[in-house]
Amino acid sequence: MEILRKRADFLAAARARRQAMPGFVLQARPRRADETTDADIRVGYTCSKKVGNAVARNRAKRRLREIARLVLPHSGLAGWDYVLIGRRDETATRPFETLRSDLEAAIGRIHRPRS
Repeated sequence: MEILRKRADFLAAARARRQAMPGFVLQARPRRADETTDADIRVGYTCSKKVGNAVARNRAKRRLREIARLVLPHSGLAGWDYVLIGRRDETATRPFETLRSDLEAAIGRIHRPRS
């Protein structure tokens, strides 16, 4: 997995599919063929000041990084970008296993064929 660092990548994900869950919001988009990269899956994390002070934001991002590390290698699709957005009072306090199952469910909904 590669980490998203450029603002343009975050903005592109913001215009793509999204799935809101109680502990976070997942944004996902398939990369175009001309967007080559060595990594199969790219992931980014963001927590605004609404989440809390620096300590709360860092705690929330650490938890998001860990669930992404555990779930995305086997549930994510190659060639996709994922952005996890922390939520106030939820990301840092929600039970870890619940966050993990929420991410698995969100990825399943994102990749479900649209009718």
